[in-house]
Amino acid sequence: MSIPSPTRLTAALPADCRDRLMAMAREVNFAEGTRIFREGGHADRFWIVRSGTVTLDVHVPGRQAAVIESLGPGELVGCSWLFKPYTWRLTAEAMTPVRAYEFDAAAVRMAMDADTAFGSALGHWVGQVLVHRLQAARVRLLDLYAPHGSGSRV
Repeated sequence: MSIPSPTRLTAALPADCRDRLMAMAREVNFAEGTRIFREGGHADRFWIVRSGTVTLDVHVPGRQAAVIESLGPGELVGCSWLFKPYTWRLTAEAMTPVRAYEFDAAAVRMAMDADTAFGSALGHWVGQVLVHRLQAARVRLLDLYAPHGSGSRV
């Protein structure tokens, strides 16, 4: 039996908050190879993967972009929509055909401001995702560029 990841929507949000968020979703599809967003672009939406795989990568000057993480069903694509200046810090690409739920960031932020319980739950979820991604980025960059790697095999 596998333990659900605390960054996946179903494990991270109480049912009432999850239902409220999903009421704001629209279904979208991305073809394999589609850049969903680019580092430095305006973060005005976010996605939850329904099926397929999305990779997150970071620009490394003078080198090929470093893939930080691969995301699958139930996982959040994009965190920068929640924090000013609403600018993407990574790049996301569909590595396979992807079906996702898309959310308008401004509408979700307004709903979070209007209902503190909903806002707190979503804020904590995005915070968990950020902590996980920072650790994944650290390990990946150490593996790529440190003399002896990170010392961990994930």
